[in-house]
Amino acid sequence: MQLIAENLTLERGGRTVVDGLSFRLASGEALLLTGPNGSGKTTLLRALAGFLAPASGRILLDEAPPERERAELCHFVGHLDGLKNHLTVTENLAFWADYLDEARAEARPALDAALDRFDLAALADIPAGYLSAGQRRRLALARLGVAKRPVWLLDEPTVSLDATSVGLLLEAIAGHVASGGIAAIATHVPMALECAREVRLAAPSAEPRP
Repeated sequence: MQLIAENLTLERGGRTVVDGLSFRLASGEALLLTGPNGSGKTTLLRALAGFLAPASGRILLDEAPPERERAELCHFVGHLDGLKNHLTVTENLAFWADYLDEARAEARPALDAALDRFDLAALADIPAGYLSAGQRRRLALARLGVAKRPVWLLDEPTVSLDATSVGLLLEAIAGHVASGGIAAIATHVPMALECAREVRLAAPSAEPRP
């Protein structure tokens, strides 16, 4: 599988934030998206996920069954944690497993593995509303483990995480890539991923598109 961007131009608020970007990511590869605030990292991830259309150029995810949308092959974890405060940690993950159409026979083992991978097992019965910012972020990231998706798109995933939790995240990404997955990660901090290369986005022009 390859995730391909060809001569990609993206706009936000009438301004071009990504201009003429091309890259190819194959199975087993990761991409670190860096650059200043406003350089289009989040916009690019949303475009890769299929949430917005490019102004020009195209995005391809090959070998995808024609009946499935690109978004259905991607995990997108953005700035918002997407948690239901009244549900427990386990119930939140069960919601995501159901929402992502994970087979019921496979859901519980995957859920338990996700709790362990992100060090949430001891918090399994705690409502999400009582969690710290770092615990909430780990729970948001744990959805990566409850349903299989070949492409992970992560927007500033280390926010609110301590050093130990960042290590857990890096292990999860490395494992996903080692198993043939693809990851694109927007970050302001260095991330020690041997499988990753970097694309640095430039600050956008202050002038709106005519």
